[in-house]
Formats: sequence, structure tokens, C-alpha cells
Amino acid sequence: MFADGDQSRLKDLRQQGSYRAIFPRPANDEIEAVIINTAGGITGGDKFSTEVTANSHAKISVTTQAAERIYRASNAIAGSMQTRLKVKSNAQLYWLPQETILFEGSRLCRRLEVEVARDAKFLMVEPLVFGREASGEILQQCSLDDRVCITTEGTPIYVDRVKLDGDIACILKRPAVAAGARAMASIVLVDQMAKAMIDGVRALLPSSGGASLLADNILVIRLLCSDSFALRTALLPILTHLTHNAVPKNWRL
Repeated sequence: MFADGDQSRLKDLRQQGSYRAIFPRPANDEIEAVIINTAGGITGGDKFSTEVTANSHAKISVTTQAAERIYRASNAIAGSMQTRLKVKSNAQLYWLPQETILFEGSRLCRRLEVEVARDAKFLMVEPLVFGREASGEILQQCSLDDRVCITTEGTPIYVDRVKLDGDIACILKRPAVAAGARAMASIVLVDQMAKAMIDGVRALLPSSGGASLLADNILVIRLLCSDSFALRTALLPILTHLTHNAVPKNWRL
């Protein structure tokens, strides 16, 4: 992506396999990209990768068409999702995928690597849902290895890893883990104005959420919720606040 005067524009696009990107008509100077998995989900052995670069002064928001479903793996090989994002000087990139839903028997290895310039703005959310509560699904044999690494000038400024294996439903019941919550989300804002946003965020948090500053420019938010509906209900006001009412339309459908 690059900035053409006040308008952000697409520079290069390469897509193959069942991963596709569409670009709704922009309502402002930002580009909105919607990722579509035409396969309908991910299972053992699948490999998906995404790379997005926001060049100097460009603005882009990336989301998904729907929740990503991680289906039962037929063997011990996990499905793989690799995402690399670059946010260059004075650029803005919002990484706002919808929920990832783990099904019983699923195996997922996910990596998100982000390079952010010192004067750039980056916002991410990663919502996770553990099983379909309406279907009475309990995750007793699952595997999740999820890692996020954000760097500035080669130095890590945020690293987070979630690794769960086996009876995830039992693990999540532990008071020190999730106290029975079946949905969770992490939100990270890297921006010079992050410190000024924290009071507004805390006013929107449910009792099972928290927000803190790792530094004046790094705001981290955690949410635990009973199910996917409660999670989305909690997330939308926070994302609306952090994006200044620029949440992708897919989130409101």
C-alpha cells in the first residue's frame, strides 16, 4: 500500500490457493482489505500465509469476511497460519480479523510478526473462541500454539505466546487461566497517543477485562468472556473507540 496525496492506494497484490482479498469501495482516505478463505476453514496440514506492507503515510485496515474455523485434524499435523505485517514511517495499519473458532480435535499453529516504525500507528485484535457453545461442544483434544511478536527497529516491544494442548476445556476452567471463560481476545495499540486512550478504554471494559500500558506508546487490552456473543459485544465499543469509529463494516454484520 502507498499514499497518493491524501488517498491510500494498492501497489501490489498477489494471491493464490483458497485465500483471496477484496477491497470494498473506500469511504475515506483509507484502504479496507477483506480476506476470504474460500475453503471455508482450516484443518490439519493446511498452510496459509499473509503479508501486508503499509508504506510511508499509507492507511489500511485488514479484516476477514467471517470467523475463521479451525476444524478437526485427521493427523498430528497442525494447520498453519503465518502473517507478516510492516508499518512504515507515518503509516497506519489496523489488523482486525474476526473470531478464530477452534473445533474439537483441531490443531493450529499461528504466528503474527509485525514491524512498526517509531512514528507509525498499529492496532491489532485477535479474538479466540474455544468450541461452539450452542452445539454443546467441549474441547477435550485440541492443540493451539499462538505467538505474536511486534518489533521496532529490530527490537521486540511486545511478545506474547499462548500454548494449550490436550483437554483445553479443563485448562480453561482453572481460576488462574480463564475461570471457565470460553472466549478471549488480545488487543494491542502501538501509537504515540496510546497513553491518552487508556482511560476511555477502561471505561468500556467488562469486569473480566483489563488494560495496561507497557510503555507510553503501547496499550495492551485483555478480555475474557463466556462465549463469542459476549466477546463481540465487549470488543465492538473498544475497537470503535481505538479506531475513532472506523471499525470495518464486516464487524457490524
